[in-house]
Amino acid sequence: MNDYAPLLGILVALLVGLAAGKAWERYKLRNGRWLDRRKLRDSPHFLQGLNFLAANQVDLALEEISQAAAVNDRALEIHIILGNLYREKGQVGRAIQIHQQLLQRPRLSRLEQSSVLLSLGLDYKQGGFVDRAIEAFQEVIRLEPGNIQALFNLEKLHEDQHQWSQAYEVRQRLAALAPDGQRRQHQTILAFLENELGLEALKAGNPEEAARRFGAAIELDASVAPAYLNLGDVTLGSEGAARAVEVWERLLDVAPDRPSWRSTASPVPMSRWGSRIASRPSADESSRRRRTTGGRGWR
Repeated sequence: MNDYAPLLGILVALLVGLAAGKAWERYKLRNGRWLDRRKLRDSPHFLQGLNFLAANQVDLALEEISQAAAVNDRALEIHIILGNLYREKGQVGRAIQIHQQLLQRPRLSRLEQSSVLLSLGLDYKQGGFVDRAIEAFQEVIRLEPGNIQALFNLEKLHEDQHQWSQAYEVRQRLAALAPDGQRRQHQTILAFLENELGLEALKAGNPEEAARRFGAAIELDASVAPAYLNLGDVTLGSEGAARAVEVWERLLDVAPDRPSWRSTASPVPMSRWGSRIASRPSADESSRRRRTTGGRGWR
């Protein structure tokens, strides 16, 4: 029995140390009193702050969450929310400072690190620090590949910078994560991005690639009007007016109600031939004219 005494002593010491560590993790000495860290999340300040936040009363929410954060300086989620509230108030520098300090904490889990980085990326984005925002969102995606909010914000930044290839790649990832009922919406956005890639190719002096991109946009979503107009312009230069008009006429078949030829998602200037199409009387009259003239009503 005496042989096991040292081993038992070590085990008891380990258990006592573990219990003390857990107690220190859970409890905090403040103003001479031990406070339960877990219960601090249920403090009146934190709960009231969430109520004000739900009611869109940001000033009052900021005041209450600030008091909750002062009581519990280790609760990560409270400080993330506090930084986010400062960002909503326009105090981006303060928000960045809070979130950067959170990243310096030891032993953050991947999910915790991802949450802080996402908030930091939003801080950078609102502050106009585009490169830093992109880096932050990319790091979130590295830690959490399915983070929809990071992917969405990353795509938006690429679009704002006219980085169409990068935006297209990110949107493809979003489309792959989307449920079946939302796939069509993603296809429409991909179609507009294809159209922008076509315009980019056109500016670079590559009409063949441009035509391929405009055609791909139409394949993704046949209702994307700018792709027809731009494909017609390219076709006009390569195959002549007759073929170009055939491309433009396809748009009348797809969109007979003649919506605005300018898209909010893709502000493409109207082509000179597209203007002629948009000003035509109606799709029915166009069809009737093609039937009576053998399809040569415009030529």
